[in-house]
Amino acid sequence: MKSTIIAVLIGVVFVGVAVMLSQKSKNVSEVPASQNNTAVADGKQVVTIAAKGGYSPRQTNAKADTPTILRMQTSGTFDCSSTLNIPSLSYQKTLPATGITEIEIPPQKAGSTIEGLCGMGMYKFEIAFK
Repeated sequence: MKSTIIAVLIGVVFVGVAVMLSQKSKNVSEVPASQNNTAVADGKQVVTIAAKGGYSPRQTNAKADTPTILRMQTSGTFDCSSTLNIPSLSYQKTLPATGITEIEIPPQKAGSTIEGLCGMGMYKFEIAFK
């Protein structure tokens, strides 16, 4: 009987931890799908991505054949999303805990996609050029 109670308590603890971890991952400052995170300034498009507990938004559509600036915003970011890796650009850098880092992206062909990953490969974002 005691072993059954202990097993149930351990199960409840595991479920509780799983729920807490899933809620924590939802705390990424998500940009709603209706909000556009791209803008045009001085003939270049600017794509803004927030980095904290992951990347937000995770999917972005951008205009092809246009010089692009990727603007990474951090705000008290101390997790692995502060280490940014963009393999197709051979870019790897640790972002400041708080601030803005701008990354120049050369014009991309229509249909191409750039993927950004955190230092551990757990979080990612994609920019699809159309």
